[in-house]
Amino acid sequence: MECCFGDDITSLLNPIGNGHADGPNGRDKLRLVVLVMAGLPTPDNNPTNTGQIVQFEAKLITENYSEETISRYIRTLKTLTKRGADITNPESVKDLIAKQTWADGTKQSAVNASMLFFTKNGIQAELPTYVHRYKIPFIPTEAELDQLISGCKHLLASFLQTLKETAARYGEASELKWTDYNTESGMLAINSAEKGSNPRAIKISNKLQIMLSSLPHTTNKIFPYKSKEVIRRNFQRARKRIATNLGNPRIYQIHFHTFRHWKATTEFHKTNNILLVMKLLGHKSLSNTQRYIQLLPDLADDYICEVAITLQEATKLIENGFEYVTEMESKKLFRKRK
Repeated sequence: MECCFGDDITSLLNPIGNGHADGPNGRDKLRLVVLVMAGLPTPDNNPTNTGQIVQFEAKLITENYSEETISRYIRTLKTLTKRGADITNPESVKDLIAKQTWADGTKQSAVNASMLFFTKNGIQAELPTYVHRYKIPFIPTEAELDQLISGCKHLLASFLQTLKETAARYGEASELKWTDYNTESGMLAINSAEKGSNPRAIKISNKLQIMLSSLPHTTNKIFPYKSKEVIRRNFQRARKRIATNLGNPRIYQIHFHTFRHWKATTEFHKTNNILLVMKLLGHKSLSNTQRYIQLLPDLADDYICEVAITLQEATKLIENGFEYVTEMESKKLFRKRK
């Protein structure tokens, strides 16, 4: 069998020659392409597994796995392959995962992706279980979030501002349609709820309303990205640029889910009402919400205190967001976070 360049494919599987000093010659490059397409070992003796990964992705699409799940599993398998694992060999995968400096949660994610790959390909495998240890999530300051948002192009900035105000998962925000946005009431409905969450409607700020109003109405989606992976790549590039320009490495720690953590935490501090936060996040279980409620030491004791003597004064303070604390010397004490 001959390829389009007139070379017999069998001959292309022979050892690569020395080529030029600065890299393989044209024939060697062609052979590399053939090896990759066939999923055979490259000159470094690392199997590419490209064909198997493509077939696995097709199976997941056919079986209606979510776009986010498919994207995450494929990225994981490609990472394992790139680092030298033969993903058709359970022992190779097990050894490589064990050698990584990843957190246990990341290792378990790699195990999950690999086990599903093995199952779909009829490969018997046993991989170790890594126990995810919950830790306090990184909570940036609001100024850091705003710096990141303002440094992005308008479409991405509007997307991030939506995450900040609604606490939506980025997959939920990516599915927002113009019909989910009530321009008269300023309410944004999260109808494409993920992970079994409840749909919810959130009042958005005038700032976000203005940002959304200037977006093009070219599709039924508010954010007309081709895929969630495109949003992720755009975000990662923008984050790197902004962190470098600001000289603030903390910006690198901000991910899409960071906006959800930040909103949940700050809302709890404002309201001291975990049920309201639970509704905001769309959780069905209070235990899920409790993981999001983290103390912010720099805000813990930062209050404005006011005293009310009359009923009218107390009413006005409550209307302005103050909460009642106690009564001393016939005077009512109120507080509100700065």
